[in-house]
Amino acid sequence: MNAVRTAPRASAREVALAVVRDVFGPEQRGAQAAFDVRARRAGLDLRDRAFAAELTYGSIKQRRLLDWYLAPYLADRAKSLPATIVEVLRLGIYQLRFMGGVEEHAAVYETVKLALRHGHRGTGGLVNAVLRRFIAESPAAPQTADFPNEDEFAGTAFSVPTWLAVQWRSELDGARDAALAGINAAPQHAVRLNALRASREEALEALAGAGASLRPSPYVAESWLVEGSAVGDDPEGRWIVQSESAAMPVDLLAPQPGESVLELCSGRGNKSVQLAARLNGSGSLVCVELEARRARALEEALARGGASAVAVVQGDARAAAPELRADAVLLDVPCSGLGILGRHPEARWRKSPGDGARLAPLQAALLAAAAERTRQGGRLVYSVCSTDPREGRARIEAFLAENPQFARAALPARYAPFACGGDVVVPPGIEGRDGFYVALLVKNS
Repeated sequence: MNAVRTAPRASAREVALAVVRDVFGPEQRGAQAAFDVRARRAGLDLRDRAFAAELTYGSIKQRRLLDWYLAPYLADRAKSLPATIVEVLRLGIYQLRFMGGVEEHAAVYETVKLALRHGHRGTGGLVNAVLRRFIAESPAAPQTADFPNEDEFAGTAFSVPTWLAVQWRSELDGARDAALAGINAAPQHAVRLNALRASREEALEALAGAGASLRPSPYVAESWLVEGSAVGDDPEGRWIVQSESAAMPVDLLAPQPGESVLELCSGRGNKSVQLAARLNGSGSLVCVELEARRARALEEALARGGASAVAVVQGDARAAAPELRADAVLLDVPCSGLGILGRHPEARWRKSPGDGARLAPLQAALLAAAAERTRQGGRLVYSVCSTDPREGRARIEAFLAENPQFARAALPARYAPFACGGDVVVPPGIEGRDGFYVALLVKNS
């Protein structure tokens, strides 16, 4: 009787190659989702999974720079090479230039194996020759003199589209390069405690028991920054992984027990649970979400977080619940997402310079709907995970010009480091933070 032969498990490098092909292939899958599936199927242990993750996400982020390094060695051959072999070369260069713990001979040997497995002896020989020449010549990093202007240099050196380097130069007031470097580094890891499920002391004790090293956010009371090993969401709902910046809109809205609160564009419910915890069972909370799938996830998040008596309305926030008037309204609108590029390796290659202008009309309509639902004397927070003025400051300036009954409210003193023209602007990437724009408005009687 013949023994059943099982297919060999994929190596960490094989997983990285498969994910990169998923991301840049015809289906254009998300990097994190593709990686989770591929790594699980391969049965990678923790060490190999960490190696594969660094190689995968790093090579996706550094794609433009890797191609710049490869260009002198491939010349016109790059156009005729199979796409998979070019991806193999990118992985090889990434290991040699960015993964300091990888021995050169191992990087070359294993990368050539990939080329042979997905090509033939000729492509294997080419990959071997390119990588060995790269090691021998050890080319310098990009220099300003190599490029026609500063923006082309920054786009290549930090591996982003040139339009993004141009846009952030005008937006970030001298902090562009720090922001671009920041989105290539590990993002800040934070958790938000949930007082509906446990006291601060109980949650922190449980987190410490799980090996987490924490320090409090200087801005949001329920946010704690995680240092060292990452932690995941708590199955019991005592905390959830949420960036410090993403918790700021609710903190600035500052809902109080007994108030009526309305959240438009609720999404999957991270901010909804934070709102409910601030209300602490007193007052009312209505959450509006357009997509049925997200509305179901929102209800699950509220239940897991212990948020009872919260009304979830599935519908278009521009028209849903028109009769509602709330003391506090939170509007976190759909946006370009440029502030969270560091968390999504492939996102920089899928955004467009026209995204801000394309989304502005929808954002303006949602802001008008939120304003109608804000009670006299009430507060309205408008936020986007982007620093594009077309989605942030320009939206608010236009809104205030058309709605004189609204005005900017004073920001808490602790937000002074991010105060810009009366609003909060958190630069992306700096200290690992997500980029956010938040406006706090009050409706005068």
